[in-house]
Amino acid sequence: MKVRYFAWMKRTVGVADEEVNLPADVRTVGDLVAWLRTRSPGHAEALAAGAAFGAAVDQRTATFDAALAGAREVAFFPPFTGG
Repeated sequence: MKVRYFAWMKRTVGVADEEVNLPADVRTVGDLVAWLRTRSPGHAEALAAGAAFGAAVDQRTATFDAALAGAREVAFFPPFTGG
């Protein structure tokens, strides 16, 4: 699965994207966040509990309880506004 990071999250993690092989117990976006936090100090900082960021699964906005079964890409991004 490809994991992508945008804006300050990309700088904090240190990469724009990475390919990961998920453990069997990573089934939701929230599980993925918890697992990614263990990969490096940058991951832990960018994906810290209480940090404001959103997620998308296969380019569709997703909640943290969204399932990852069959997903090819997950992206994380800071809050944004539109008008």
